[in-house]
Amino acid sequence: MTASASHPSQPLPLGSGISDRLSKKASRHVKERIIEGLLFSAAAFSVFVTIAIVYVLVKESWVFFETVPLSDFLFDTQWTPLFDDAHYGIMVLLSGTLTSSAVALLVAIPLGTIIAIYLSEFAGFKVREIAKPFLELLGGVPTIVYGYFALTFLTPILQTIYPDLPGFNLLSAGLVMGIMIIPYVASLSEDAMRAVPMSLREGSYAMGATRLQTALWVVTPAATSGIASAYILGISRAVGETMILAVAAGMQPNLTFNPTEPGATITSYIVQVALGDLPHGSIGYQTIFAAGLTLLLMTLFFNLLGYWLRKRFREVY
Repeated sequence: MTASASHPSQPLPLGSGISDRLSKKASRHVKERIIEGLLFSAAAFSVFVTIAIVYVLVKESWVFFETVPLSDFLFDTQWTPLFDDAHYGIMVLLSGTLTSSAVALLVAIPLGTIIAIYLSEFAGFKVREIAKPFLELLGGVPTIVYGYFALTFLTPILQTIYPDLPGFNLLSAGLVMGIMIIPYVASLSEDAMRAVPMSLREGSYAMGATRLQTALWVVTPAATSGIASAYILGISRAVGETMILAVAAGMQPNLTFNPTEPGATITSYIVQVALGDLPHGSIGYQTIFAAGLTLLLMTLFFNLLGYWLRKRFREVY
């Protein structure tokens, strides 16, 4: 009796499967290396740009300080670098920068914090989803538009209250600048408050606290590090603002801490000189680099302060 034998398909060699897996692993390894290289290049590029900016400012400022003593730069009470009787007292520009920034922060920090508390603790889901995008749209308005808004709309209103208020002043520029900074403070503060665990809120409610008491005495202290970071960002944004002050503040070097007077800031002076006809390499042209280095050091100080605050008050849940 003859039986027909079946012939099953031949199995693949064992080495073929191992080879395919090794090939796929090697390909994936190459792709990961390429992605790592791209990410490293992006990070290195940002570091390179920062170092290049610092190098240019320090190099050009060094030439300036070879002619102008550092003591005159820090303590002189006049800023007339483009006049025959030249003076280089940066305090004149610092006074305008600090005054306008103080006015802006007096608007942005309280209102931004209140808005953040409302969006985080009191607003419903639909209200939050509608209000927050509209709030963040304020941060996308060009600053030149804010400047003309301050000059043509807010200043006439303020002049009805203060008839002696000049057309160019630090007050209206600072107020509008504060409105511009509100989205930065409110959005980051709200994100920090939303990150606070719900268990802290529930524990506060269980102790009999109201929603307002919970928001003020539980959530806000727990989000201190994030809120402080929002404040530092607002300060840095105010110090570095240019076009609002160039349009509405007058660009008149004036050593004053009175916001109802016109004044010049570091950024507005840089714009004024950069658009002028000063020859490259002249001492007047070099002043913009010394002023820029001063602004960079101020911003660095605030960033270091923000880093310290985050490290000091950060809560890990």
